[in-house]
Amino acid sequence: MIGKQKSGRIAERVAIAGAELVDYVKSLIARGNVRRLIIRKPRGEVLLEVPLAAGIAVSGVLTLMAPVLAALGAMAALVAKVQVDIVRTGDDED
Repeated sequence: MIGKQKSGRIAERVAIAGAELVDYVKSLIARGNVRRLIIRKPRGEVLLEVPLAAGIAVSGVLTLMAPVLAALGAMAALVAKVQVDIVRTGDDED
């Protein structure tokens, strides 16, 4: 993981197995403090960038995110390992 940076940049970078991707993203959404997720191949190539609206009820977000979660599931079946860059709300406040 990398530390917090200014201006809404990546707060964390986590490497996980592709099979764990959907569950990991669901847990991040449930926390409610994530502004953006960037899914990358291990070499750094961006596969998917997902903006998330802060302040929406978790059940509403999961309903709205169903197509994205389905795409993540399909992607996870094809990729053995991914990196998830997490931009949290409030990262640009220092």
